[in-house]
Amino acid sequence: MSSVAAAQALLKPEWTLPSRGRVGMFCLIAAESAVFTIFVIAYIFYIGKSMSGPLPKDVLELPIFISICLISSSLTIHLAVRALGKAQLGAFALWWVLTLALGSIFLVGTGREWYHLIYEKGLTINTNLFGTTYYSLVGLHAFHVTVGLLVILTVTIFTLVKKVKPEHHEKVEVFSMYWHFVDVVWVIVFSVVYIVGR
Repeated sequence: MSSVAAAQALLKPEWTLPSRGRVGMFCLIAAESAVFTIFVIAYIFYIGKSMSGPLPKDVLELPIFISICLISSSLTIHLAVRALGKAQLGAFALWWVLTLALGSIFLVGTGREWYHLIYEKGLTINTNLFGTTYYSLVGLHAFHVTVGLLVILTVTIFTLVKKVKPEHHEKVEVFSMYWHFVDVVWVIVFSVVYIVGR
């Protein structure tokens, strides 16, 4: 009987607590999801309720290129994390820097779009309900991208001075969950603002 119990113990994997980093990131993502949900609902609720122009169809252009860049950065950060897990530090650095570049292109593109809207189309956060909800929602997302890029930049600096090691794999992977979240949120924001809202 004891041999049967011993065999079952070998077959049954021992359960361990998830890492604090993963739990913390899941909690952060849950909280941020609630915040974004409120902003998305507000944007949808106020679609078409502006009493004066400009309206979305008058000023918004589809930011396809920068959207492709941001969504592609989910793939590059995944490849970076996988490379670090395999102790391929050169490949990790390459994919990680590419993630930084793609995210930066997105943020610069957002800034250029805002410049165009404010100085050429006259749409500010105070112009009408559309301006208020647009800058609030897209600005909230841009803030999260900025935070993510600062973290990516910091890790890039540590990588360049040879301080990132394979044993840091889990920490980098936990951060990548945040970056994937930011990308998923952009798909929702893009759909609501540039497709449904137009």
